[in-house]
Amino acid sequence: MTPGPRNLITDVPGLKVGNAKDDALKSGVTVLTADQSFAASVHVMGGAPGTRETDLLAPDKSVTKIDAIALSGGSAFGLDACSGVSDALRSRGRGYSVGNIRVPIVPGAILFDLLNGGDKDWDENPYRALGRAAFENATDTFALGTAGAGTGALAAMQKGGLGSASLMLDTGVTVGALVAANPLGSVTTPSDRHFWAAPFEIGGEFGGLGPDPSTGLGQPLVSRKALAMRSAAPDKANTTIAIVATDAGLSKPQCHRLAVAAHDGIARAILPAHTPGDGDLVFGISTGARPLETQAELGAIGHAASLCLSRAIARAVYLASPAKGDLLPCWSRLHDIS
Repeated sequence: MTPGPRNLITDVPGLKVGNAKDDALKSGVTVLTADQSFAASVHVMGGAPGTRETDLLAPDKSVTKIDAIALSGGSAFGLDACSGVSDALRSRGRGYSVGNIRVPIVPGAILFDLLNGGDKDWDENPYRALGRAAFENATDTFALGTAGAGTGALAAMQKGGLGSASLMLDTGVTVGALVAANPLGSVTTPSDRHFWAAPFEIGGEFGGLGPDPSTGLGQPLVSRKALAMRSAAPDKANTTIAIVATDAGLSKPQCHRLAVAAHDGIARAILPAHTPGDGDLVFGISTGARPLETQAELGAIGHAASLCLSRAIARAVYLASPAKGDLLPCWSRLHDIS
């Protein structure tokens, strides 16, 4: 398995991603879409999710394909980003057909970035406009790090961010991941330098430092994020939200299985993961461009998705950039990397 040409989820043919952010707000939105609707499901393992339209993605529910997915900052306010995406899709005649009406199906998930130092004193919810702008910006290349839904993200020890990675399998199938990493846990080991995801790194994509050679790495950390939010319940100010995608022709139940398998990627890249105060969830999607040869192939695709997600989480933190008023340092500044 090797990364695709962009090492982005958009190496899966047909997918597009757009970002929009407000630097004063210290927040933003990321939207994944495609020219055609696609199969999707979701699996939630965190204890505090914030979602929209995810019930429709259960394998037994009637809608089999969707038009876009929105990942957003802003906690519950950020769910309105889906409305902006729906507005844009409706203007293009996209959506689920009900008689002569088209209803865009836009599931979404949010992370908590309301206490990150940004100006949250708005009169009108800004996320609807950010959602539409992100959709309009969608293309096959996009920024990582302090961008889109990762603009105001914070991990335990340094700034979080937006990450992505891909793999091309020997069968010709492409798999990719997109993540906004804002976890309670740490993406780095207690050294603050090595990434938990280091064993899965390819080609120095997040520094090439390799695994931490120390032992006893599971000891509890004193979280910089918790200290910065000492009076604001830091155990409730988190979440890692992700999308994993493939061009293999998966059914809706198989997309659910893909999402389940990909959660291993969160657990390999963040310690601890899936806590009561995280809203960790993964959307699994398929464009259906390639037939699935055998049921056994689904296992390899799920494994690849978990590897992509681990790498994407590390890349999100590695590529974060400093901004005025940050509560936490960037990994790059901690280690004098410009």
